[in-house]
Amino acid sequence: MPILALVLVVVWVAVVVGWRTWLQVRQTGTVAPLVRPAAGSPAWWARLLTSLGFLMAILAPIAHALGVGRIAVLDQPAALLLGLGLYLVGLVLTVVAQVAMGDAWRGDVDPSASTRLVTDGPFRIVRNPIMSGILLTWIGLALIVPTVVAVAMLILFLVALEIQVRLVEEPYLLRAHGEAYRRYASRTGRFVPGIGRWRVEPGS
Repeated sequence: MPILALVLVVVWVAVVVGWRTWLQVRQTGTVAPLVRPAAGSPAWWARLLTSLGFLMAILAPIAHALGVGRIAVLDQPAALLLGLGLYLVGLVLTVVAQVAMGDAWRGDVDPSASTRLVTDGPFRIVRNPIMSGILLTWIGLALIVPTVVAVAMLILFLVALEIQVRLVEEPYLLRAHGEAYRRYASRTGRFVPGIGRWRVEPGS
């Protein structure tokens, strides 16, 4: 399973990052450059933790192959099948959500850019379906090679995701779209349907 997990990591990067970037270039003729965040900023921390998460994603299959830190209760065929299922569902959800964004998709938050607020397709169900899909994918990978390293990977990705969404993307979208985003956030869950909706005070 370690080799399978490594292959799935490569496939994820090729599809979610490589293919989507290629599609953006084909549709618009350009791709937004990565923004260099200020050291110590939320965006900086999110990027650092994501990079460490990817490192753990590479080390987890190696640790599993060496028998280091295996979680025996999860190192079962049923967990493997569940992991593969979650990986596939997460990958499909991520791609569908990326396509639904159309030319509003960006690989990073650019404070100087202005794009439309996407609220249709999977964005009707949750505000961050791409992140939801990514999380499902990495949970699946952790189940394929269940080790303490895989758990560390999940924790790093989850913390990075929370920082990115709550402290980087949501403030940006609120500044860019104002009341329209506030209303959208009040009726749509953050990662899971119905959970994480913003409270809107009466009369606001």
